[in-house]
Amino acid sequence: MIKVLIADNHPIVRLGIKQVLESSQDIEIIADVSTTSELFETLAKVTPDVVMLEMDIPEINGIATLRKMKLEFPDIKTLMYSGQSEDVYALSTIRAGAFGYLSKTADLDYIISAVKKVSEGNMFITNELAQRLAFDEGTQKPRRFFRKLSSREVEVLKLLASGKRNKEVAEGLNLNEKTVSTYKARLMKKLNVDNLVDLLQQAKALELY
Repeated sequence: MIKVLIADNHPIVRLGIKQVLESSQDIEIIADVSTTSELFETLAKVTPDVVMLEMDIPEINGIATLRKMKLEFPDIKTLMYSGQSEDVYALSTIRAGAFGYLSKTADLDYIISAVKKVSEGNMFITNELAQRLAFDEGTQKPRRFFRKLSSREVEVLKLLASGKRNKEVAEGLNLNEKTVSTYKARLMKKLNVDNLVDLLQQAKALELY
């Protein structure tokens, strides 16, 4: 039996995922939580095989939560999911230690197969994403730049795109301001821009707004 914990701040989403997963005789939902603090409190009490983690769960963003889980609960496998662009977030979450990424627009059948695959220690991405990662189409030029970014750089770019100042980004990611400035300079170089306005335009092209 595969034990699953669902972490999402929307009750109706948690209920929907729970109903889909429990239609499989091989899967048991042992807990569901709505915030990252609830997640870590629950993980101190129960040990799921797989955590289904929503990218934009409140309090700490999904990638930072994933990193913390990898440190504190290294044996638990994480399947990230989100309504955000699959092209952008799949790579950054997998680089940060997730075993798979599932878009909320994916077919329902994918949820069960993704959980089963991740529970076995295998990587899961959709066939559609695998094809897009393999081939750069002309319309996906911003994505090609994006693939050069580390998961930490993605976090910094997302926070800058949301209107955060360097100091707020530093506090949110537990960095110092100088490090954030270094990341910003690195982002400008990798995304081939020379000012903050163009950097934020690139963030918009990457659907980070």
